[in-house]
Amino acid sequence: MGRYRWLILAAGTLSATSLSAVQIGISAITPALRTRYGLSLGEIGIVLGATNAGMTLTLLAWGIVSDRIGERRAIVIGLTGSALSLAVAARVNGFPALVAALVATGAFGASVNSASGRAVMHWFAPDERGLALGIRQAAIPIGGFAGAVALPALVSAGGVHAAFVALAVNAVVWAALAGLVLRERRLDEEIAEQFVSPLHDLRMWLLCSASAFVLAGQLAIMSFVVLFLHDARGFSTAHAALVLAVVQIGGVVVRIVVGRRSDRERRRVPLLRRLGAALAVALGAAAALVHGPIVVLVPVLVAAGILGMSWNGLSFTAAAEAAGPRRSGAAIGFQQTVLGVAGIVIPIVFAAVVAGASWQVAFLASAACAFAGALLLRPLVEL
Repeated sequence: MGRYRWLILAAGTLSATSLSAVQIGISAITPALRTRYGLSLGEIGIVLGATNAGMTLTLLAWGIVSDRIGERRAIVIGLTGSALSLAVAARVNGFPALVAALVATGAFGASVNSASGRAVMHWFAPDERGLALGIRQAAIPIGGFAGAVALPALVSAGGVHAAFVALAVNAVVWAALAGLVLRERRLDEEIAEQFVSPLHDLRMWLLCSASAFVLAGQLAIMSFVVLFLHDARGFSTAHAALVLAVVQIGGVVVRIVVGRRSDRERRRVPLLRRLGAALAVALGAAAALVHGPIVVLVPVLVAAGILGMSWNGLSFTAAAEAAGPRRSGAAIGFQQTVLGVAGIVIPIVFAAVVAGASWQVAFLASAACAFAGALLLRPLVEL
C-alpha cells in the first residue's frame, strides 16, 4: 500500500468537505437567508434540514453503488450532480424552490459519505483505521469551517447568489480531484467474505439509534449557535459565525485525536460513550448560561460544539468494522441514513421547541438526548 493510501485519504477527505461546507456553512448565513426569502423560524429549520433530507433518500443506495462500481465513479457522479443542484439554488427566488434545490444537493452529494469512507476502510489496516477515518471525518469540520468563514463574506459582497455559486464551484473542484486520484483496491477473497449484512445486524441498529440521539446534541450547536447568538444575545452575523468557525477548527483536531485514541484502545464504542456523556454535561452548562455573561457563555458553547464534533468518526468506524470490508459501503450508507433521518427531524424539532418554549429548554432537551445516546451504547462496549 505504501504512501499511496495517504493520497487516497487526502482525496476522500477533501471531496467530503464539499458537502459539509453546504450542510454547516448554510447555518452561518441563516440571517441572510431569512431576509432574502422572508423565512420564519420554522422555515429556517426546514432549510437547515433540507440537505440532510436529500442525503437520507440516497445514502444507503450510494453505499450499495459504491460496493458495486467503486469509489471513484460514485464520487465523481455524485459531486457533479451536487454542483448542478447548487447552481440551481443560486438562481431560485422562493422558499419551496430553495428547499428542493438543497434536497437535490444532498441526494447527489451523499455519494461522498459512503464512497470516501469505503476507500479508507480498504486501504488502511485496523491499527490505523481509527486515525484514518478520524481524519476522513475531519472533512465535516474542515468544510464547515471554510463555509462559516467564507459564506458570510461572500453574502456581504455578492448576496446569497454568490454563496451558492461558490459552493457549486467547490464541488466541481473536488470531484475532479477524486477522479484523478482514486482507484479501487482488490480485496483478498478470504477478507472479502468476512462480513455481516448491516440491515440484519442488531448491533448496527443499536449503534445507529444511539448515535442519532448523540447527534441531537451536536446539531444544537452546529445548526443553531449562529442564530442563537444573533437573535438572543445581539451578535452580528459575522461575529456569531466566527464562533461556529472556532468550533470547526477544534472539531478537526479532536476528530483526529479521538480516532488515534480509539486505535490505541482497540475499541470505538467505550470512547464514544464517554464523549456522549461529556457532550450532555456541556450542553447542560450552556442551557444554564443562556442569559449568563458572554465571556463565560461563548467558551461553553465552543466546548459543547467541539465535543459535539468529536464522536462521529467513532460511530462511522464501528459501523464499517462491524460489517467488514466487502459490505463497508452499505454499512456506512446505512449508518449515515439513520443519522440523516435524525438530521432532518432534529433541526425542525429544535426550532419548534425554541419557538414554543425557549432556547434554554431546547438546549436542555438536546443534553438529555446526548446522555440517552451514551446509555444506549452500553451493550456494545466490545466494539
